Amino acid sequence: MRTQLTTYFARLFAGDLSAFGGPATDEALAGHIRAEQMSLVLGYSVGIMLANACNAAVLAIALWQSPDRAFALIWAVTVAGAAIAFGVQSHASRRITKPQFVSRRAVHRLVRNAFVLGAVWGIVPVAFFADADTGGKLVITCLCSGMLAGGAFAFATIPIAAIAFTAPLFLGIAICLGRSNDVAYLLIAILVAVYGTVLLRAVFVNSFSFARRVIRQVEAERTVRQDPLTHLPNRFAFNETLDAALKRLALSGEEFAVLLLDLDRFKEVNDKFGHPAGDEFLVQVASRLQRCTRAAEHVARIGGDEFALVMANLARPEDALEIAERFVASFAEPFPIEGRQIVGATSVGIVLAPRDGNTALDVMKNADAALYRAKKAGPGTVCFFEDSDDRVSRDRKALQSDLEGAIARDELFLAFQPFLDLAENRITGFEALLRWQHPSRGLVPPSEFIPIAEETGLIHEIGEWVIRRACATLADWPEEIRVAVNFSAAQFHNTGILQTIVQALADAKVSPSRLEVEITESMLLSKYGSAASILNALLQLGVTVALDDFGTGFSSLTYLRKLPFSRIKIDQSFISDMLVQPDCAAIVKSVISLARDLCIAVVAEGVETADQLEYLRQISCDEVQGYLISRPVSADGVLALLDTKKLVATYAA
Repeated sequence: MRTQLTTYFARLFAGDLSAFGGPATDEALAGHIRAEQMSLVLGYSVGIMLANACNAAVLAIALWQSPDRAFALIWAVTVAGAAIAFGVQSHASRRITKPQFVSRRAVHRLVRNAFVLGAVWGIVPVAFFADADTGGKLVITCLCSGMLAGGAFAFATIPIAAIAFTAPLFLGIAICLGRSNDVAYLLIAILVAVYGTVLLRAVFVNSFSFARRVIRQVEAERTVRQDPLTHLPNRFAFNETLDAALKRLALSGEEFAVLLLDLDRFKEVNDKFGHPAGDEFLVQVASRLQRCTRAAEHVARIGGDEFALVMANLARPEDALEIAERFVASFAEPFPIEGRQIVGATSVGIVLAPRDGNTALDVMKNADAALYRAKKAGPGTVCFFEDSDDRVSRDRKALQSDLEGAIARDELFLAFQPFLDLAENRITGFEALLRWQHPSRGLVPPSEFIPIAEETGLIHEIGEWVIRRACATLADWPEEIRVAVNFSAAQFHNTGILQTIVQALADAKVSPSRLEVEITESMLLSKYGSAASILNALLQLGVTVALDDFGTGFSSLTYLRKLPFSRIKIDQSFISDMLVQPDCAAIVKSVISLARDLCIAVVAEGVETADQLEYLRQISCDEVQGYLISRPVSADGVLALLDTKKLVATYAA
């Protein structure tokens, strides 16, 4: 019972309308309603405080001939001064952007202040009415009645504040009129009671109507500002929150932080378990992230697997770091999805305003740069923005800008690394390797520009260029030589890739069997994606398919059974260690034996020594590739490598 009473009074003095039988809300919505209520009170406060100051002056004048003149003057000066000071403060507060959430504690302070103000005016009839002349009594009666009406109007949306203000006034009026034997004043007391009842009833009706209107408004805005999957604020709502924080920074110097998060393993979850599991993963992530924040703040989902938070009223940078570490720690426990335990992780970039920017563009650009460094450092990393991040970000954006015109400027070219058939000691094909010769940067490594191409979508244009150039080059080679082209998962999300391949083969007038598509295992993991259907179409066309980097991904023999691969390529990490690590040697021999039973050819990548080559011959590996055979060469150098006599002399057993 005591707990229920405590809860009830906590709701009552927090302005919760459900304590009076009004609409019930959760804390987030109640905080929003409190913000709207407080905004209205602040809107009226300047006028109300001005009225208080004027009323105090009028009262002092009316009681100038009264024996209580000195006390009345002191009272009037104190009230007028306090009212003016509070009015100035309220005017300054109104210039700051309206908050989206107001705490219970703020309403507690408002109720307390309303009671103090009501008590100050409740003293007037008790202290001054009896000794005032008729005119003074008339002024006191009018002032008290006016303050009752004005207070009820000012707190019309917060019943507990209206009661806190009017109750001392009612009590003061009741005391002073109770002392009088004049029937006229008794009638006035009855009128005040009637007016007070009407006013309070109007307050309750108005406040309930106001709350329902705010609730309807919030529900309507949710469709525009809420992410439909996670029910978190979306990018639009986040931008509004960021703009509001920037306005408060400009007006009052209130510092804030922005935390930008990116899920480190979301693509892996989508690829391995499918998009429905990915959606459930996002929902659970959103729930965990929101539990890490303060009540007034909301994590927003601003992209597919990207989340952000604006931390308002930041006292010290350590507060932002603490929340970021909570975000990281929330991924410690696996996520139960469809009977599986899925492990996740997040990286966080943090910017502090105004130190790291005072515009939305600068803040988000620098947050992205900090996040980029965090992701490079590894899953679960938190990084504050540093000046070096800005340089890296600018360099990355410059590289992206240059990459957009690289094809038109003829800066991209292909290098070709051969496959050597160990049984016949001859080259059977070449892998086409994309290179970028930048005019000022020199040769840009693929590890730098391919991720940028995939993130920006340039990979589709570049991938089409690679296919066409590889097929055109292949047309000048002997008929028995093939070319292998690497494909990324991003390219297979574009269903137009199939038509591009067909058109490139037709334009070059080469047989589809001479083109080999190299893919990684991760491309096959999504049963909801288009990769499998495109691969089947390519196989029907006659194009061969090789499984690249075998053994390093989510290896599954199911893929070898479902898709008729022509070759599997053993990753170079196994080849480089197979002569010194027995487990690597066992894996290489097992893969070759398995492939032989499945009638699939095997290519060993990264062969760099004669001992490695000899060992692979002994265990009957089909083909090898690596620096021992040849480094990648230009298209002009391919024909020289096709000199069979040189190869036989060099690599004969």
